Amino acid sequence: MTCIYDGNRHARNVVVLAHGAGAPMDTDFMSAIALGVASDDIGVLRFEFDYMAKRREDGRKRPPDRQPKLLESFMAATNECPQDACLYIGGKSMGGRMASLLVSEKANEIPHLKGWFALGYPFHPPGKPEKLRTEHLSALPVPGLIVQGSRDPFGNKEEGVETYLGENIKLCWAEDGNHDLAPRKSSGLTKEENLALAVRALREFVLAGSK
Repeated sequence: MTCIYDGNRHARNVVVLAHGAGAPMDTDFMSAIALGVASDDIGVLRFEFDYMAKRREDGRKRPPDRQPKLLESFMAATNECPQDACLYIGGKSMGGRMASLLVSEKANEIPHLKGWFALGYPFHPPGKPEKLRTEHLSALPVPGLIVQGSRDPFGNKEEGVETYLGENIKLCWAEDGNHDLAPRKSSGLTKEENLALAVRALREFVLAGSK
């Protein structure tokens, strides 16, 4: 399995960070999150789903694997972590959604699972708010965190997406952010500020859950 590990390899807490559908684990976005969260008390394991690992090998773009294979890869990544660590699984967009589905289906098979998270949850395809991907979110067995751009075309603040979430899921808005959390220049904010917000929210979520 293609992986990058940041932070203390013996940390009490480990975050498993999955990429989105169209970009690998070492983009500027993924690196900013991983390096920002990683520390002595939190290790971060980035990994690539099989279709993305193959693209790295031969340069050919491929669509994401089907959901069962994605979940199989995510489960394999959790097995790469120290088995006594407090585990938090999540990722960007599709990676976060797969984490929530893995929690829904196999939470009891992941040792020391404490929570899940999504950075830009794909509540629905852009322009198709009726095609929701939220049914499982109302009853997940461990706490969750979603950091969402307030104008994300996959689900934004005006739509009231929080109504689809269970009580144990915290929603943190990145103001004026798009699906990459980047705001418009006219907002007076920067992408770096919104990424820093995401890092703080994720670190606080992890450290609060492992007390």
